[in-house]
Amino acid sequence: MSDQLMTIREMCDTYDVTPRTLRFYESRELIFPQRRGQNRFYGREERARLTLILRGKRFGFSLEQIRQLLELYDPTERNVTQTEATLVTARERLADMERQQRELAAAIIDLRQQIANGENWLADLKSDARKGA
Repeated sequence: MSDQLMTIREMCDTYDVTPRTLRFYESRELIFPQRRGQNRFYGREERARLTLILRGKRFGFSLEQIRQLLELYDPTERNVTQTEATLVTARERLADMERQQRELAAAIIDLRQQIANGENWLADLKSDARKGA
């Protein structure tokens, strides 16, 4: 997209978010739309920030982590600091996600075994009941 300003409705439609979400991100100082009276207008920078916010949320970053990373934006140094900090945060999050994945895989195996045990127990009870009848 160009430098064209977007309305809140256009932002919602483009990024599949609600007006409430945009206002919430604004209240948390994650995005800074231009204000004209009661209307909000979003430029290229706000669209880029929203893209990063949504991506960060998808990866499980906290809003505070996202805010801190966005604050490091500095095109004069080609965003080296921001990129380095993002990589550190991303590596930490990936390690957390991989740990959660292992825990979830173990829980799935355990739950499958518990279901199988329950099904066998129930089948035995029904079989005993038929024999006794």
